[in-house]
Amino acid sequence: MIKLVSKDRKPKTVYETGKNEMGLVYADIELLNAGETYLLRKNLIEEDQVKQLTVRSLVDTGAYMLTINDDVRNQLDLPLIERQYVTFANETQIEVDVVGPVEVRFESRRTTCDAVVLPTVHDVLLGSIPMEDMDVLIHPKEQKLVVNPKHPYVANKYLKVAA
Repeated sequence: MIKLVSKDRKPKTVYETGKNEMGLVYADIELLNAGETYLLRKNLIEEDQVKQLTVRSLVDTGAYMLTINDDVRNQLDLPLIERQYVTFANETQIEVDVVGPVEVRFESRRTTCDAVVLPTVHDVLLGSIPMEDMDVLIHPKEQKLVVNPKHPYVANKYLKVAA
C-alpha cells in the first residue's frame, strides 16, 4: 500500500539567521571600525564613538573575503589600505578598493579583517577567511550560520607548525 503525503503540510520555517532558498544563507553580523575599537581598548575614545553597524550578510564559503559596498564603507569611515584586482566567477577582473580594518562579530565570535569594496553590490558578503577565523560554519540542514558545535565556547584555530 502506498501512503500519500498530506497536502496540509506545515509552511517552511524561516530560521533566524537563515533563508530558505537552496544554497543561499544569510546571517546578521556586526561590523565595527577596528581602528576605533583599538582606540577604545587604549581608553583614547568612548564606546559611543566607535562606528558600528548590524547588517544582514550573504554567507558564501566560495568567496574569500568580506565584501561591502560604499554605503557600509562610508558609515564605518573605513580608510583605504590599497587597491587590488578581483576576479569574478565569470573571469571578469576589476580593480577595487581594499579598506579596513573591520571587526566582524557573530554571536560570541569576532575577527578582524580587511574588506573589498564593490560599489554596486547590495548584500554584504561574508567569505571563508573571516568565517574560518571565527570558527563558524553553515548548518546545511537549517541553512544558517552557526558557531562550530565542536567548539561552542571558544574559537579553535588550526596551526601546522614544525616541531
